[in-house]
Amino acid sequence: MMAARLKVTQIKSIISEKQNQRDTIRSLGLKRIGDVVVREDNRQNRGYVNTVAHLVKVEEID
Repeated sequence: MMAARLKVTQIKSIISEKQNQRDTIRSLGLKRIGDVVVREDNRQNRGYVNTVAHLVKVEEID
């Protein structure tokens, strides 16, 4: 069985957000509104997503 993955879509701008949240968005690989990345569903990526939950839309895919 393959590990589940997270499809993360940036839906809000990082302008006026805290620096750590800007850094988290960038470390997820997102650069602008509408960008989509697919990441492994692990604790690290879950933590990233939780930090910026108000800026992204997350879907579990496989």
